[in-house]
Amino acid sequence: MTAFKSHDPRDAFTKVPEVTLVFWIIKIAATTLGETGGDSVTMTLDWGYLTGTAIFLAALIALVVAQILAKRFHPFLYWATIVASTTFGATMADFADRSLGIGYTGGSSLLLALLLATLALWYFVEGSISVATVSRPRVEAFYWAAITFSQTLGTALGDWAADTTGLGYEGGALLFGAGLAVLAAAYFWTNISRVTLFWAAFILTRPLGATVGDFLDKPIDHGGLALSRPVASAVIAMFIVGCILLLPQRAGRHPGESYASTGS
Repeated sequence: MTAFKSHDPRDAFTKVPEVTLVFWIIKIAATTLGETGGDSVTMTLDWGYLTGTAIFLAALIALVVAQILAKRFHPFLYWATIVASTTFGATMADFADRSLGIGYTGGSSLLLALLLATLALWYFVEGSISVATVSRPRVEAFYWAAITFSQTLGTALGDWAADTTGLGYEGGALLFGAGLAVLAAAYFWTNISRVTLFWAAFILTRPLGATVGDFLDKPIDHGGLALSRPVASAVIAMFIVGCILLLPQRAGRHPGESYASTGS
């Protein structure tokens, strides 16, 4: 789902990137890195889900604060914060699903409720969940809270699809890939709210990345390729850095949004 091109000078005050195809490519890569990176700490290093969650939560808080304090859009800072949110989401979802025994279905339901509550509160306070300009601290706080819950929900959904439904990692990736294709078709050929489509796509890219990440690093007898988690994480990280360097991004609006509009 590619956003329209805008040259409005007010975009300079936006601290999120314009949503283009490059945005979604990096987002999917970041979610895959979140899965392999989280597994590297919790499983390969054997530090456990609780320790991993605490480490990535600290990194996420520090990066969100830096993002809020920044005066303008910084691609590396923005995507580092996204990676931190998706890695925290991976370890947090695994901790809730496995260590706390909530299970994939229960974890997904709880996280969906938390995400909807965050978006509802955001709408109640701001009058919109549109992210036409994420530049004020309060809006940024809502934005990153919603993103973190969506990342955690996406992890739980990916595990639910791969394990509970029996689809496996490849089947789960195909399922969420098909879901994204449906959203893309709705973007181009329907008048469904662009804000709704954006958040739906943002959520679905997380389980897609999670299932791809699991497929890369899980044991062969569990349906994976048993690749080294740290090596896979390093390769994906280099890919993301390469995309940021070679495919420059600029601050901009999200799909179908207008600075004059306050509705969703």
